[in-house]
Amino acid sequence: MTDHESDAREDGAVTFVNTFTVHAEAEVFEEEFARTSEFMARQPGFVRHTLCRHAERPGQYVNVAEWKDVASFRAAVSHPDFTPHAGALRALSESRPELYLARLRRDGGATARDEVGI
Repeated sequence: MTDHESDAREDGAVTFVNTFTVHAEAEVFEEEFARTSEFMARQPGFVRHTLCRHAERPGQYVNVAEWKDVASFRAAVSHPDFTPHAGALRALSESRPELYLARLRRDGGATARDEVGI
C-alpha cells in the first residue's frame, strides 16, 4: 500500500497496480501468483485482475486488479489469510504496489468517459 491511499475515495472503484521483479523461475512465481489470485477472487469487492509478463524482459511482471472500492481492497490485503500469500510472493520477487482512481476510460470504438462524477 502507498502513502497516497489516504487520498483515495472510499466509495468508488479503484485499480491496484503492482509491478514485480522476479528473481525466481518464472513458472514458480506464476504458480504462486495463481494461488494468490484464487484467494483474492474470493474476496468481497474483487472485480478482476490481469497478470502480464513483460514482452522483452521475462523477469518483469505487472498485475492490474480492479476492486469495487478502497475498503474492499484494504479488507482483502489485511485479511489474516492473505499474509502467507504476500510472504510467498515476497520470497520470489520484489514489488511496487500502487492504488489508483480511474480518471478516464475508453473502450475500442467508443468515446472517452470521464470517470469523475460518473
